[in-house]
Amino acid sequence: MKTYSAKPSEVERKWYVIDAEDLVLGRMATIIAMRLRGKHKAIFTPHIDCGDNIIVVNAEKVKLTGRKRENKHYYWHTGYPGGIKSRTAEAVLDGKHPERVVIKAVERMISRSPLGRQQMRKLHVYAGPDHPHEAQQPEVLDVAAMNPKNKRSA
Repeated sequence: MKTYSAKPSEVERKWYVIDAEDLVLGRMATIIAMRLRGKHKAIFTPHIDCGDNIIVVNAEKVKLTGRKRENKHYYWHTGYPGGIKSRTAEAVLDGKHPERVVIKAVERMISRSPLGRQQMRKLHVYAGPDHPHEAQQPEVLDVAAMNPKNKRSA
């Protein structure tokens, strides 16, 4: 029995849309990362991009458990001495680009390599309920129904 290795031409990509309203950020990000890599498919091959395209809508309404909204910090460095800066998750979610919280959560679960960057290009995140990918006829992926812990109402 030989080990099956998928070729890029054999990979069939689907489009999925996820409504992030009231979903727990980390739980949603793990499901998105798994689908972007293609680990849910029987033809998964580690060195080939087997994943699907994911559209996330309502990213501004995502939930964080515990006190993470106030206590979680995103750090970056300006390149100058003493130039470390930070912003809380609350400031990002209430700011101009709330979709960046979802992008960062998924990005940190995908490998930091050329293949990981190729997989991240298939993630499309939008703060509001609308997206410009209707022509691809995306299927709805109900993350909230997969596990009762995936959804938070309060």
